[in-house]
Amino acid sequence: MYQIKTTELDGCIEIIPNIFKDKRGVSSKIYHNTSFKKIGIKEEFKEDLIVTSKKGVIRGLHFQNKPFEQSKIVCCIKGSILDVILDLRKDSKTYGKYICVNIDTEVNNMVYIPSGFAHGYVALEEDTIILYKMSSEYMPEYEDGIRWDSMDIPWNVENPIISDRDKAFRKFSEYMANLD
Repeated sequence: MYQIKTTELDGCIEIIPNIFKDKRGVSSKIYHNTSFKKIGIKEEFKEDLIVTSKKGVIRGLHFQNKPFEQSKIVCCIKGSILDVILDLRKDSKTYGKYICVNIDTEVNNMVYIPSGFAHGYVALEEDTIILYKMSSEYMPEYEDGIRWDSMDIPWNVENPIISDRDKAFRKFSEYMANLD
C-alpha cells in the first residue's frame, strides 16, 4: 500500500502511497491507520490543516513546545514544495541537522515528521496546496520557530514571501543557547 524511504534523520520517513488509476481518474490513500501503525507511526492524529501558498512563500521553521509537541504528516494536494525538517532533539545524534525533501503531486510522496523537529517549506509552484495531519491541536501559546535564514538551507528562491511572525523567530544559534 505504501513505499517507505528512511531519511538521515531518525524517525523521519518519506512515504509514497500506491496510485490507483482507471478510466475515471486517479486515487491514492493519504492515511491508513492500520498500515501506518505497522510502519511505526502510532500517533493519533487530532487535526488536519490545508494551506494554499503562492510560489516563493516560505513558511517556518515551525514547532510546538511541550506538552503540545506535534508529529506531522505533510503532503501536497496540488503543486510542489521543498520541505525542510530540522532535528531539535537535544539528545539525538542528528541534533541541529536538517534534510530537504521535494514533495510533489506528480511523485505523490509525503513525509512523516515525529515530534521534536522543526518544519518548514517553500512553495515551488503557484497556488500549491499542502495538507498537514497533526498529532496535537494548534496551541498558539506553545508555538515556536527557528528563523528560515539562520542556517544554510538551500531555499533557492530570490524574493521569498515570509510572514512577519516567521521573520521574528529566533536564529537557531539563539535557540541552542537557550536550551541549557
